[in-house]
Amino acid sequence: MSVKIMPCLDMQNGRVVKGVKFVNIKDAGDPVECCKAYCEAGADEIALLDITATVENRQTMLDVVRKVAEAATIPFTVGGGIRDVKSAAEVLEAGADKVSTSSAAFRNPDVIGAMIREFGPEKVTVAIDADANETLPSGYEVYIDGGRTATGADAIEWAKKASGYGVRTILPTSKATDGVRTGYDLPLIREIKAATGATVVASGGAGELSHFYDAVEAGATVLLAASVFHFGVIPIPALKEYLKGRGVDVV
Repeated sequence: MSVKIMPCLDMQNGRVVKGVKFVNIKDAGDPVECCKAYCEAGADEIALLDITATVENRQTMLDVVRKVAEAATIPFTVGGGIRDVKSAAEVLEAGADKVSTSSAAFRNPDVIGAMIREFGPEKVTVAIDADANETLPSGYEVYIDGGRTATGADAIEWAKKASGYGVRTILPTSKATDGVRTGYDLPLIREIKAATGATVVASGGAGELSHFYDAVEAGATVLLAASVFHFGVIPIPALKEYLKGRGVDVV
């Protein structure tokens, strides 16, 4: 399977932002301009995540989704505030290619099956925010509400359950590595891949070229990153050339 590069546009108040460990948020630009730049740079997909929609108990900003859809020449996934079939349908109708659900799916797992029945498994991603907790069997605990709320649930068990509803793509983000640029949480990627067999989107922690290769070795086939792309640390063409040079099949 070819590996895909996916820049992530975390959205707050209609702007692209980036934080460290889900806090210390900085502005990173206009979503439409970012989208255009990434399409031109050779990105394979884009993630658009409205990071405060769930906490603010509102839907994703559909006007932003529409504007990005007009600019995008590659598929894009939208997450944040998608809590049921209706809200997912509105996002897809606004032009998104896929939806991602996290907190709502955890609180009501039947939502996953309902979305898959309505839109098909290729349209639905389950995102899992996790942090270390040595008291749990896997060593990882699920967090919801944009990483703010600990659930006490084992992240790998939750991934298995989500997979059981027919989800084919899982996007785990480690709170410990998010925005730190010290590398992805490789054990988390490995455990979710081994437990589910799903397509795993590596997220949270890329800081240098080797980190992307390490994620592929751990089982990820979609490589998501934000700050290293937003702030020009790693150009996407250079990343693709690097991965090709390491024998990775890139799109």
